[in-house]
Amino acid sequence: MDNTSTIPALDKQQILAAYEYRHATKVFDGSRRISEEDFGFILETGRLSPSSFGFEPWKFVVVQNPAVRQKLLPYAWGAQKQLPTASHFLLILARQPRDMAAGSDYIQGMMREVQKLPPEIAEGKSQVYDGFLKSDFELEGNERAMFEWGVRQTYLPLGNMMTAAALIGIDSCPIEGFDKQKIEQVLADEGIMDPEHFGIACMVAFGYRAGEPRAKTRQTAAQVVEWV
Repeated sequence: MDNTSTIPALDKQQILAAYEYRHATKVFDGSRRISEEDFGFILETGRLSPSSFGFEPWKFVVVQNPAVRQKLLPYAWGAQKQLPTASHFLLILARQPRDMAAGSDYIQGMMREVQKLPPEIAEGKSQVYDGFLKSDFELEGNERAMFEWGVRQTYLPLGNMMTAAALIGIDSCPIEGFDKQKIEQVLADEGIMDPEHFGIACMVAFGYRAGEPRAKTRQTAAQVVEWV
């Protein structure tokens, strides 16, 4: 018996149409709300996203409290129009270097409790991962580089969630325009984020566009693709 898992083939033109449809929405229609089911679907595509070694160095914080959004607003210059109008506003946090070290409680717990690796397999993976941090990417000992490595991984669920949203007709806007230290201070003061374990990676707003965007502009395939 063939037990190979399959999924229904998706229409390529419909998928490309979703990519054409997606744009960085600056102003959302504040009167329209994303359903709980639809936003749950978007979050699930983020949760199922890949990560290096499968260690998932992220956390998703959905900010729906108007008072918290207002406290973030002065320090998020790239979200001045999105924070007040988005149906859902998401902060993506990245794990701090202390959690991403090979021997940390977080990494060891991921292998033991989430990945459910046998002890001898976990030990081997831990050694490979430690070598990766020390030699391959030379991350160990460089706190900023280590954190940014985790941040880079958060862009995988970020992209997947925005694409998933576009596929069901929901708009989004990724945001890096913010004062990192001050945003983190707000989150720490509000008890939302433990700065010992997390830092802010990026933000993304979801909702429904208030108006039509200008035409999408991109370089041609010939300009960005090289075959060797």
